[in-house]
Amino acid sequence: MHLGDIEVRHIHGGIFRLDGGSMFGVVPKTLWEKKMAADDRNRIPLAANSLLLRTGGKNILVETGNGTKWDAKLRNIYGFAEGDPYADSLERAGLKPQEIDVVINTHLHFDHAGGNTRLANRKVVPTFPNAKYVVQRAELEHAMRPTERDRASYYAHDFTAISDAGQWQLADGDCEIVPGVSVVKIPGHNLQIQGVQITGGGKKLMMVADLIPTRHHLPLPWIIAYDLYPLTTLETKRKWIGEFVRDGWIVAFGHDPDFPAGTLHDHDGKVAFEPVDLNS
Repeated sequence: MHLGDIEVRHIHGGIFRLDGGSMFGVVPKTLWEKKMAADDRNRIPLAANSLLLRTGGKNILVETGNGTKWDAKLRNIYGFAEGDPYADSLERAGLKPQEIDVVINTHLHFDHAGGNTRLANRKVVPTFPNAKYVVQRAELEHAMRPTERDRASYYAHDFTAISDAGQWQLADGDCEIVPGVSVVKIPGHNLQIQGVQITGGGKKLMMVADLIPTRHHLPLPWIIAYDLYPLTTLETKRKWIGEFVRDGWIVAFGHDPDFPAGTLHDHDGKVAFEPVDLNS
């Protein structure tokens, strides 16, 4: 899909599994299991959705998925597939890691930044050696000193090698990365998470990451239990969903396993979802 001069493509980073109750917070299982069926360990399938942007001669990745630096125990816990589905998707798009110019992480949780780095001869190195990596400065600072509440979501090997290589381009609040591509803070999941906005050709698209992980999280109170500030999430969702509906934005979800993107519409006072194929 093109938004003006910006080409936008969905990159599938593979399927993994998280606890369904955690992914739907206070919503009872009797309600959420009608939307997403759980396995015998109460886990639901989630996708590691990413975007590839081509604009101004630059190749830009939004999110890098779970990566491959996992031992057998964690692969079993999270249901990670063997191999590297993210690299496979990137190859199908005709790109090699060294051809990536910019990587934008919405935040540094392992399922969004795990592919930032890889193992090479038992050493962790940046996956994209020629790229600048963009994240909020405060998010990197928090990731290096997480709380007991969110420590399990951060793995230092996903971001310290980027620091060592001097490849960070740290943002301080909302800003434009390249013409037509901006980051904007969408707090709630944590205080530093950022959405990625793409505008061009009279169209608007936003990667909302964990603000709205799947289309099933569109109802305002359907908020994941991993959020540090759920009431902030509530108000952030209220603001942005209203704008998405009113102005016809395309919304890219961080983890929807079936429909990574779509438009939102008012239908008798409820938000209706219509899929959009970014790779058409």
